Amino acid sequence: MEVDLGANFAEVNGRIEKAAAKSGRSARDIKMVAVTKTVELKRIKETVDRGLRILGENRVQEMLEKVPTLPGDVEWHMIGRLQRNKVKHIIGKVGLIQSLDRWSLAEEIQKRAQQNDTIVPVLVQLNLAGEDTKSGLAGNELLDFLTEAVRLDHISVGGLMTIAPFTDDPEEVRPVFREMRKLANEMQGTIPGVKLDYLSMGMTNDFEIAIEEGANMVRIGSALFGSRVIKGGI
Repeated sequence: MEVDLGANFAEVNGRIEKAAAKSGRSARDIKMVAVTKTVELKRIKETVDRGLRILGENRVQEMLEKVPTLPGDVEWHMIGRLQRNKVKHIIGKVGLIQSLDRWSLAEEIQKRAQQNDTIVPVLVQLNLAGEDTKSGLAGNELLDFLTEAVRLDHISVGGLMTIAPFTDDPEEVRPVFREMRKLANEMQGTIPGVKLDYLSMGMTNDFEIAIEEGANMVRIGSALFGSRVIKGGI
């Protein structure tokens, strides 16, 4: 069945607006990242034409194939687990690495950013539910990680990211989002040089709950592009 991207885009924006209002904010306070994993280029371009300018990719190779085909003002985010040997390929091409999940990766980003004389914005990924299948730091590891991260002068920590467990009832993961907001509030201002301005949490299944709990960046895939996306045309 043909996906009506215009209708989907309008519906997601409307849902963001309602969720933001429930949390006492405006939809303008929420950044939407369109997750383009396996999405055909035609659909991505149509979404960009409608004004969405932040795209998130899970795989480096797929991102590198798409970057040259889209307008230069599109901002790319790496949102999937990043292998150290792939870091060199995305320095200068991504506006944000959302998936900084371990110290060895931080050191590699620092090394490559230094070589390119640039500063790389990152979010620290947390695994607050303790799922074995997901990457990220535990909440009690965050303070030590951030304390060490300020020594890396070519990395700029701008916030936190998490992926909540998938569930049929999004209300079940509200405590995960609430805990991340609590951690961010506790850490904000305690470590000079670290500003946790962004909370990237919430996806198609649970982004409204995430916004209600303080998310200001959400990663939306199937709600925009349809549940069955097709790779091709790249």
